[in-house]
Amino acid sequence: RLGGREVEASVGVQVRSDFITNGLFRDARRMRLQTVRRDRIDETSFGLWVEGKAQLHDKLRATAGARVDHYLFDVHSDNPANSGNDRATLFSPRAGIAFGPFASTELYLNGGFGFHSNDARGVTSRDDPATPAPLDGMRVTPLVRARGAELGLRTTALAGLQSTVSLWYLDSDSELIFVGDAGNTQASRASERWGIEFANHYQPCRWLLLDADAAVSRALFQDQDPAGRHVPNAVGLTANAGITLLGAHGFASLRMRHFGRRSLIEDDSVRSSATTLFNLRLGCALSGATNLSLDVLNLFDAKDQDIAYSYTSRLAGEPASGVDDVHFHPVEPFMLRLTFEARF
Repeated sequence: RLGGREVEASVGVQVRSDFITNGLFRDARRMRLQTVRRDRIDETSFGLWVEGKAQLHDKLRATAGARVDHYLFDVHSDNPANSGNDRATLFSPRAGIAFGPFASTELYLNGGFGFHSNDARGVTSRDDPATPAPLDGMRVTPLVRARGAELGLRTTALAGLQSTVSLWYLDSDSELIFVGDAGNTQASRASERWGIEFANHYQPCRWLLLDADAAVSRALFQDQDPAGRHVPNAVGLTANAGITLLGAHGFASLRMRHFGRRSLIEDDSVRSSATTLFNLRLGCALSGATNLSLDVLNLFDAKDQDIAYSYTSRLAGEPASGVDDVHFHPVEPFMLRLTFEARF
């Protein structure tokens, strides 16, 4: 306690190392014909964070913290010009306050700095693997700064119902574009995103759980480039809902996931289709230490798009310049998955 008020302090350390070997190949009927690029990637990150929480008043809490992240990138490529190493460090402070509860309702405000790390290959590459032409300064920044804020409300005013609604804003110094045919990444323009999220969890009785979440957002590049301002593949609408039945020795759960249409190019003239999937899960306890569950994935065998891109490609008989079209990877088909779990 400090000055008669409750204070809590936390300190943490995080270390992660990834050792990756990957490659990009031209192939026909799953037979490799040519290597576009092959890389061995070693990436290690160290994070040190500190956070303090203080009860300033019976109805007012404050949180403040900071984090320092240090990244090491080491890439060994089949093209020596794309090999190399780099390092980067960022300091990210953040803070928040919460008012309440008032009638089982709390209002909160959070803000701070963050970042996203970029593909190590884009950090060290000097030549375009597909041409190979010099990238002329198109190497990406290892760590990209972001700034964000959130204003929200949490309530349990209705018996059995937990609800949260929040407004948020995110400002990023750069978006990252992966060029699949070349196997490299490119830094794009600065962007801003904002949206609203609504989450609900309801348990009207001991054997029934209902939950529903929805989010609407908008993502735009900050400058006024003639190409357009829409961030490709940014999802504007998502929704999740589920119903769970609980029994003495088992459960059944049905879940729905929905992703709205997405802009595929900057001027929003080409858009993906929406995706809606249903999954079913049944489970039971065989004993105190063993469980059995059955997942039915893509229950209605939807043929929706998992991910889609718009770019120029060419098939036999098409013009030499190619045709602009939507290319997509379908969702996983109807699938059964049986899981046996034992704890010891």
